[in-house]
This record gives sequence, structure tokens and C-alpha cells, in this order.
Amino acid sequence: MTDGDGDRKARSEPDAVAAEPAATGGPAQESAQGSEAQGDGPGWSRTPISPLTLAVDVGGTGLKASVLDAEGRMVADRVRVPTTYPLAPDAFVEVVVALVKPLPAFDRVSVGFPGVVRQGRVLTAPHFVTESGPGSPVVSSLVKAWTGFQIADVLAERLSRPVRVANDADLQGLAVISGTGLELVVTLGTGVGTGLFLDGSVAPHLELAHAPFRKNQTYNEQLGDATLQRVGMSKWRKRLLEALDNFHVLLNFDTCYIGGGNARHAQGHVDDRFVIVDNVAGILGGIKLWDDEARHSI
Repeated sequence: MTDGDGDRKARSEPDAVAAEPAATGGPAQESAQGSEAQGDGPGWSRTPISPLTLAVDVGGTGLKASVLDAEGRMVADRVRVPTTYPLAPDAFVEVVVALVKPLPAFDRVSVGFPGVVRQGRVLTAPHFVTESGPGSPVVSSLVKAWTGFQIADVLAERLSRPVRVANDADLQGLAVISGTGLELVVTLGTGVGTGLFLDGSVAPHLELAHAPFRKNQTYNEQLGDATLQRVGMSKWRKRLLEALDNFHVLLNFDTCYIGGGNARHAQGHVDDRFVIVDNVAGILGGIKLWDDEARHSI
């Protein structure tokens, strides 16, 4: 992979990824993307088919949610609130409860979380253990509060519905992978997320983003949104292409899907091993988490 800007092709539509709008106050509603997502496309049933899944996409800058029917179609516009810091587990739960109040009734809940979650229990929450967001000082009391937090059980109790929680990149991958071969998902937003799949099954989660990359910093530190704003597009994109090359050397994946709010910046600069995917995948993957064949292997 070279660093040139004009010799790459992306397997995606030109406007596949759009930046999330800013939000203030209470939950802001966002129109579902495209007429088909809103129920006007081919094959849509006007009556939503049960079970209905509340899908929550937790990010470092915002939390988004919608309700999906059994066909994976949104039955309501997405709602969004900004992520505030510091964010302890109890405050996080209250934010989620308030976020989903405007949405219609649901039968079950899927949550994509930016950290390592195993059997409904948080092992790491790198965004939320900081004082004011990524790049700010880590607060020891927040590390203690988040480590081992039974996120699925607590949300299930508050929402009165069964809850499954997975890493956000893994969840996004469930919505976009082909199910054939070794597939990597890389999400580019506040930080960097990765998810790995073999023939459609989710592999045990690897935090590749927290591995050493360059200048004594991790991929997360070198490619997060704060770094993009600081160093500019040209340097950031050069680092991104180097990181993607590293991931290919390490994993020998067949296909890599690039998602998240900053995925659009890779458009036109990656070859046909890479697919740019829509940021709505973070929501749509929620229904897949309940498929028996797509369950987490851990």
C-alpha cells in the first residue's frame, strides 16, 4: 500500500459515510438513512415483525439508538445524545435509559460498547475511565468502577428486557461481513476499534488499537479523532494507510471493512481489499447479535 492520494479505489458508494450531527439538550432524532430503512423499500412489511430489538451504539462522542424489527428494518428514527465526561457506570445507565424513552416498545436490547465486554461484563472502558474524554488523564476511581461492571445485567434490570452487549466494532461487523473467510472490521471515530471474524463467527476480541504503533504511541492514539484534528488530514491518512498495511501483514485478512465517522476519509485511498461501510451499521448490527450463529464465541 502506498501513501499516494490518487491511485486507490474504494468499494463503496461516494456518500456511504456521513458525519454524525452534533446534538444538544435531550435526545435528538435522526431520520433513518434512505427510504428503505424507513419502511418504504422493497419487501417492507408495514407492520413491524417481532421480535423488536432496541439497538444502542455507544461512542466516545455520542450515543445513538433505534428499534429494529425482525427483518432488520428501523421502525423509528435514530435518537442521539452527546457523550459527557466524566462518565461513571451509574451515569452511563441513566443516559441510556433517558436516550431510549422516545422510542417505541421493544422486546430485547443489543448494545455496542467501546471496550472489551465478555459475557455481559466490562473488562475495559478506555474512553470512560478518563477525566474529560480520550487523551485526558485517567481517573483511578473510574477504572475501578468500570472494571467488572455487569453492564448487561444492570441494563436488563433498568429496561426490563433481556440485554446482550458486545464490543462496538464486533457489533458493527455483524451487520456488514459476508461470512466468508477472515474478515476484519476497523472503526474510525473518537478512537479506533477492531473486530475479527472467521467464516461469520466472531473471534475472541483483540484490542489491536491499543498495541504499539509509532512514536511510542498506540494505533488508538495515532489515529483517534483528536489526532486527526491536530495533525491534519494528510498526515493522519498516511498513518491510517500504514496501520491498515500492518493489520494485513499481521492477520492476512481476506477483506477489511472500514466504518465509523472518519471512515469517509479513506474513500478513494484504499484498494479492493477494503470496503467503506455506512456508520448506520453500528445500529443495524444489533439484531445480528441475537442470531445463534452470530453469537460471540466468548
